[in-house]
Amino acid sequence: MSSATYRTLLRTPGAAAFFLTAAVGRVGIAMTSLGIVWLVHGQTDSYADAGLVTGGFAVAEALAGPQVARLIDRFGQTRVLPPALLAHAASVATLLTLVAGGSPSWLMTAGGVLVGATIPQLGALSAARWSALLRGDRSAGLPTAFALESLSNALGYLVGPALVSTLGAGGHPALGTVLAAVLVVVGGLAFATQHRTAPPPASAFAELTRARGSLLRPGFAVLVVHNLAIGVYFGAMQVSVTAFAVEHGAPAAAAPLFAVSSCSGLLAGWLYGLRRWRAEPRVQLAAATTVLVLGSLLLFVAGSPLRLGFVIVLTGAAVPPILVLFSVLAESAVHRAVLTQAFTWLNSAGAAGAAGAAAVSGWAVDASGAPGGFAAASTAAAAMAVLAAAGIRARYGRKRKLSRQEPTRP
Repeated sequence: MSSATYRTLLRTPGAAAFFLTAAVGRVGIAMTSLGIVWLVHGQTDSYADAGLVTGGFAVAEALAGPQVARLIDRFGQTRVLPPALLAHAASVATLLTLVAGGSPSWLMTAGGVLVGATIPQLGALSAARWSALLRGDRSAGLPTAFALESLSNALGYLVGPALVSTLGAGGHPALGTVLAAVLVVVGGLAFATQHRTAPPPASAFAELTRARGSLLRPGFAVLVVHNLAIGVYFGAMQVSVTAFAVEHGAPAAAAPLFAVSSCSGLLAGWLYGLRRWRAEPRVQLAAATTVLVLGSLLLFVAGSPLRLGFVIVLTGAAVPPILVLFSVLAESAVHRAVLTQAFTWLNSAGAAGAAGAAAVSGWAVDASGAPGGFAAASTAAAAMAVLAAAGIRARYGRKRKLSRQEPTRP
């Protein structure tokens, strides 16, 4: 295998331009939440205040994102994105002013809410462009395109937090937030100027209203639950791996463990996207979630950070195919007029799951140590595997029913 498939995909007219500009903005998005933590803590010396403001940001991002996506599906990316980016820049400036002025925590939290409500979902917008670009005879390339999106997202969350942490630890906490906003706005505006590849908006409000009904279909609702579960998995693992390293007297091992997981995921995602898989996406999802469950069970028998590292290689490799398959299944489950909303709802569900899991697994770790957090992660993985298996059973059950209803030939 080689990277020729990715190169061929990016040679599609207009693809490289929107993909690379979205990738720049994604780095800024990955920096924003942690940048707020450094910003607020640097001014108040309080992690409680930092957590409150960041929580407001996360909740607003999860709730407002689908509403902005609805406007984008109605009026188009190139019309809605520029004013949204300007609103985001103004919101970041407001938050910086409030923090620098020593405002009370509730007012800083309101500033965090503004930042979260206006941050663009460039990943969803980019995925929607791939879907519009690779229709018809090119549709076989969609899994590879979504794998490329997953790689970009993983790289963003590998580079962004490291960059903002370096600036914060170097005594420049505000600079991380400013740089994040610059990357988001510059990357987003450059993305918005790519008119040729932008999906056409809904031709009529009535069409969009009918299309929204596809977001309520059971198939898409199950995908939302899937993303909620994988968000729980991510949130639980972040707390649990850190607690495991501390319990074994090696707190510094947490960072290498997360790096190993990220690198394993990057490699697995890259390899997954290079191959055209014969199995149906639902079958692939069942296989990948089963691997994740088996890897999660091994977490309980890892007796040292080194052994945990080997386990995390397995679990980290299972995650990228799962995320790619979520996008593939979502693209086929909803009307094309509401694809941006669909991808954004999946992102919001994942973010909500991660936020909730961070609190729940923190309580579990306090009560039972790292195994308590691993139990939360394993439960989430098992829920995904059960849902995937149920999806296969329902699909083949419908096929058998339809085959029995077909009239027999004389």
